[in-house]
Amino acid sequence: MAIDPLTIIMLVVLAVLVFFMFRNSRKRKAQAEELQSKVVVGAEVMTNFGVYGTILEMDDEENQVLLETTPGTVLKVHRQTVTRVVTPSPLAPSDESIDHDDDSAPAYGERIDESTADAPAAADSARSETSKKDDE
Repeated sequence: MAIDPLTIIMLVVLAVLVFFMFRNSRKRKAQAEELQSKVVVGAEVMTNFGVYGTILEMDDEENQVLLETTPGTVLKVHRQTVTRVVTPSPLAPSDESIDHDDDSAPAYGERIDESTADAPAAADSARSETSKKDDE
């Protein structure tokens, strides 16, 4: 009884698929366990619908979490909606570290304070408009 090469290839592909399914299953289980170990009272978390907050209380029997999103606003959500624990990101450089030349024009997209930069020009244009109206 001869075994067809196509059958051998199909069995090998099936074995590879089963291997990857078990591997991914173990990875997801490990990630879920890691997340559950990080989800504790006082942790800063994000839910799967994008709400950030701090955990105030956890009820293991009911699988509920009390989440404070803003001071005084408390949400009661299911424990499985907490998808990740938020870690503080490194601070962005402050504006003081950026050098600005007063003589140069602002860079493309840079915001300028129009009240101080255009004050003399605005006053001159307002005077010329009022003088034109007076002439008429």
